[in-house]
Amino acid sequence: MKKVLILLMMVFMSISSFAQTQWIADPYHSSLNFDISHSGISFVNGKFMEYSGSLTTDGEALSDANFDVTVKVTSINTNVEKRDNHLRSADFFEVEKYPEMTFKSTKILATGKPDHYLLYGKLTIKDVTKDVIFDVYYGGTVKDDQGERLGMKAKTTINRFDYNIDYDPTASGVGKDVNIVVHGQFVKQ
Repeated sequence: MKKVLILLMMVFMSISSFAQTQWIADPYHSSLNFDISHSGISFVNGKFMEYSGSLTTDGEALSDANFDVTVKVTSINTNVEKRDNHLRSADFFEVEKYPEMTFKSTKILATGKPDHYLLYGKLTIKDVTKDVIFDVYYGGTVKDDQGERLGMKAKTTINRFDYNIDYDPTASGVGKDVNIVVHGQFVKQ
């Protein structure tokens, strides 16, 4: 009887592992964007140009999905070279010491609204890891001549002080809240 149970467990585990689908971020159709208040009267926006991301799905839509994203912080781009260099310095990201930031999901929950999820995970910036929640809007999947693609939009707001990015501690010039918007397109592997 024990052998039968072990055999059944092995079969079940094999079947469930085959049901998982692997996806890789398509950098040509994705973007990692942010904006932050400047002097309390306007916003500066930018993005990160170099990143990698993977997604594992199990079933339909994003149910039970797992995300893993790594961003090269040196690739920050606000279209102003002097500002980008300052953002790479010890005043902000310290890219020499902390060249990457990461996000690893812990769970995803459907909200009850069509194609809307809450994505929970761990965001690490400058070796500080904090829990974050992204609002995710699932765009669906499509097949084209290069395979199957999955699209989504995710957004959240973080406090930069939580990650030891404490330049301008009064936040009078550079705001404390950073709005993050990710437009993601993933290619099925």
